[in-house]
Order: sequence, then C-alpha cells, then structure tokens
Amino acid sequence: METPAPVETPAAVVPAAAVRALVGAARVLERASGELSLAQYRVLASVAAGDERASRIAARLALGKPTISATVESLRQRGLLTRAAVDDDQRAAALRLTDDGRAVLDAAERAMLDRLGELAARTPEPAAVLDALRALDGAVDGYLADRAAARGLTRRA
Repeated sequence: METPAPVETPAAVVPAAAVRALVGAARVLERASGELSLAQYRVLASVAAGDERASRIAARLALGKPTISATVESLRQRGLLTRAAVDDDQRAAALRLTDDGRAVLDAAERAMLDRLGELAARTPEPAAVLDALRALDGAVDGYLADRAAARGLTRRA
C-alpha cells in the first residue's frame, strides 16, 4: 500500500511574508484614508453599498455588535451617518450616509486607491498584484458569507 502524499498545510502554501504584506498594506491604506479608521471606512462603504441595518453590516463584515455600535455612533456624532427608525421594526434603525459622509468616503477611497497603485507599482508585475487582490476580495466575501450562514445569519452580497 502506498503512503499518501503529505497534504500541504496553509502555512506551507502561504509564506509568512504574504501575511506580513497584507497586514502592512492594510496599515499603509489606513494611514492614507485620512480621518477614517479601517473599521469606519468599512462601515461607511457598507452603508454606501446599500446595507442599512447595523446587524446586517455586522454580519457582512464579521464584526461584533459592540464594535459596530461604537463605530456607527462615532460616525453619527461626526455627522457622517444618520439613523432613522424603520417602519416595520421598532428595534431597528436605517443607516444613511450624509453628504459629508459621502465626501469623506469618496476622499478616503481615492487616497487608498492611489496608495494601492503606488504599492503595486513597486512590484515586478503590478497588474498581477491587482488581479490577485480582486480574486482575494471575492474569496473573502465567500468566506464571510459561509461564516454568517453557519451562524444562521444572512448577508447581502
């Protein structure tokens, strides 16, 4: 009987340098975003994409309710989000971007895209790096959807 070939572990497939690169890139992008933390950016981007309820955003971003609540309240106090009652659910509130919120989000995205372009340009194959990041984005969305489904939550794409 043949011995099966060893299965490569994720640590063997993905070098630690890749993890460090992602963490470092996230730090560089957060600094480029100006006045937003990554959590604040993610919440504003989710609201801009159509998520209106904090519970859906929490499921979509795999963040805890206390984190979402604190982030939403911070953004509301800064005048970047509004909260309004939802007609069919007394406990829920609909989140909306204000004009200032849209402007801050747009500025942060432009700055982060510029910085990402600068980082990619420092690699031997900038287009391949950006393609890989697009693929990783899809994989992350799928992973988070699976996690939410396993917990009985629903996510909107």
